[in-house]
Amino acid sequence: MIHLPVLISDLGLILAAAGITTLLFKKIKQPLVLGYILAGLLVGPHVDFIPTVSDNKSITIWAEIGVIFLLFNLGLEFSFKKLVKVGGSSSITAIVEVISMLLIGFAAGKLMGWSTMDSIFLGGILSVSSTTIIIRAFEELGVKHKKFAGLVFGVLIVEDLVAILLLVLLSTLAVSQQFAGAEMLNSILKLAFFLVLWFIGGIFLVPTFLKATKKLMNDETMLIVSIALCLLMVMLAVKVGFSAALGAFIMGSILAETTQAERIEHLTKSVKDLFAAIFFVSVGMLIDPKVLVDYIGPIAIITLATVFGKFLSSGLGALLSGQPLKTAVQSGLSLAQIGEFSFIIATLGLSLKVTSDFLYPIAVAVSAITTFTTPYLIKSSEPIYLFIERNLPEKWTAGINRYSSGTAGITTLSDWKIFLKAYTFNTIIHSVILIALVFIGSKWLQPLIENNLINGDKGTIVSLLLTFIIMMPILWALAIRRLARKSYSNLWLNKKYTRGPLIALEALRIGLAVFYVGFLIFQFYNTMISISIASLLILLVMIIFSRKLQAFYSRLESRFLNNLNEREALKVKPEILPWDTHLVELTIAPESKLVGKSLVELSIREKYGVNIAMIERGKISIPTPGRDERLYPYDKILVIGTDDQLASVQELFDGVTEETEEPSFPKQDMTLQKIVINSKSPVYGFSIRNSGIREITQGLVVGIERNGKRILNPDSNLVFENDDVVYIVGNNKKIPELLKKV
Repeated sequence: MIHLPVLISDLGLILAAAGITTLLFKKIKQPLVLGYILAGLLVGPHVDFIPTVSDNKSITIWAEIGVIFLLFNLGLEFSFKKLVKVGGSSSITAIVEVISMLLIGFAAGKLMGWSTMDSIFLGGILSVSSTTIIIRAFEELGVKHKKFAGLVFGVLIVEDLVAILLLVLLSTLAVSQQFAGAEMLNSILKLAFFLVLWFIGGIFLVPTFLKATKKLMNDETMLIVSIALCLLMVMLAVKVGFSAALGAFIMGSILAETTQAERIEHLTKSVKDLFAAIFFVSVGMLIDPKVLVDYIGPIAIITLATVFGKFLSSGLGALLSGQPLKTAVQSGLSLAQIGEFSFIIATLGLSLKVTSDFLYPIAVAVSAITTFTTPYLIKSSEPIYLFIERNLPEKWTAGINRYSSGTAGITTLSDWKIFLKAYTFNTIIHSVILIALVFIGSKWLQPLIENNLINGDKGTIVSLLLTFIIMMPILWALAIRRLARKSYSNLWLNKKYTRGPLIALEALRIGLAVFYVGFLIFQFYNTMISISIASLLILLVMIIFSRKLQAFYSRLESRFLNNLNEREALKVKPEILPWDTHLVELTIAPESKLVGKSLVELSIREKYGVNIAMIERGKISIPTPGRDERLYPYDKILVIGTDDQLASVQELFDGVTEETEEPSFPKQDMTLQKIVINSKSPVYGFSIRNSGIREITQGLVVGIERNGKRILNPDSNLVFENDDVVYIVGNNKKIPELLKKV
């Protein structure tokens, strides 16, 4: 008898349960995540009336793979450039919300008598909102074009990075079992170091590799290469002491900067959906219904803390960042839920065995409840805003409006701020690269050379020199490269400022370069003369190789910046827009009435009050298009307007049609037909052009067979003769009507 492995039968049971529940949830228009969790509950060990999974360890491995692909996909949507571009409003809102929810969660846990570790993890669970649930709710409610949606998306981007930091910090805290300041600081610095290093290395290498192999990349190879890059980064992250989830997220964010990002996201979506489904089912398998009944009180308390806490903290953060009261209320209610990252944090506490068994099902229950409430909260956000506005004292409302208007102006930077920003950025980036090169040279290159090429002191010297040569362009950039030339010149020539700080900063740069060379030599030779040798080497580099190093470094920098900016080189959007207006990208559907018409014919500005800032057509961008510019299907239009104006024009772009409306020409009616012409045929003796075939039958003559010869794409002046065999592509219902006498 053939024996089926338990893993396969368990996987079949999981996917069958997930398929049935998701179909049900799709029917009742509820989030599929809840369907997966319900499926896990049904096939888990706590429910007996249907078959249950027998090998939980194997399912745990599948679930870990699910987390990897879930985080990889989130990384593809994240992008470090998006983080830079979200602006101060999103960053301030996110930071205020995260800190507030950490404190609210911790306080709620302690008030309910929970342990310190349970309370800390509860704060982490409540601090991050659900990207998946919010995006789905926005799409269903049709509010993605509204101003507050842009702020919410920015907050979610910042929260993704904060969640990664929380995973690292909570892991450190769980291992040490105490608030060890030195260990926490070490974890943060280690994370920052590797984030910068992986980002720089990834942006320099990965896009270059993808461009070099572009001609060889079909969908199959691109999928394999993308997953391979993801898992390689997972292995690297685990090797240096981080979680697999962090590695997947980092590689996703690196690939998000490439021109292939959308293609990779599309190709990996099915893989992500499969393994993410297994992960969420495994989440449901850990839920014990008895625990939910026993802890119904804490679930209610934490749900209320989540909804009201996130509403108040996000709204306060938005107000502090200068957003109007309406945007603050709408954003706060949109963010009032927890989701996928909360599950991962809860799973972390359970796997490290530092949290109680009841915390995990409570987190899942709160997530399920807040997932249900999210669409209703978003829908009711405007009435709630109107209620708050009516009941707020007039002085408060006027003060909020003044504060919002005052912070909407353009922030100017002094020369000192510009110079110090460039100086700090230059120092951090190149310090990270130099430290990495030192350890690569001493821990990898030296053993490689001594074990395989040259033994003894000669091998050590060769390793040292090779490492130093590789470091030279980076040392030049750290110590000698001119930064913010215009600001530096203004500060140097301005008599109001002393030149002392500028000279001191330049000396500090050179001193850092000397230190890193000394640090390099110290890895190979444990001697105090390293600093003196380093000083001499730096002087030699400065005097002899300055121009060559500058040229080489410029090429490196140019390649890095090209890789980083290639995807969005043509997508330039203004950061500050007047009053309530904001910028939205709308795509013209093929069914839209806008297709084929010029801007002057449409008069969109006059009719709807919106302005078209740019048209993006494939790889072509048309900024501030002229009045005679025509619109075509799939054009991406950057439109500026208020929420109400954009809502009124949205349907025009979408080309919405009634579901019951029949297509003007059913696709299945278009067929290739063969007609034999005789002397009684209505078209006999007529040319193709004058026969009326195109107009009456919506047909096209594609070929004629005459006297054994085949004429492909015949000339329109060709006259039909007796016994011609005519091949027509057209409406199979209308062709017989025209030729019914044949």
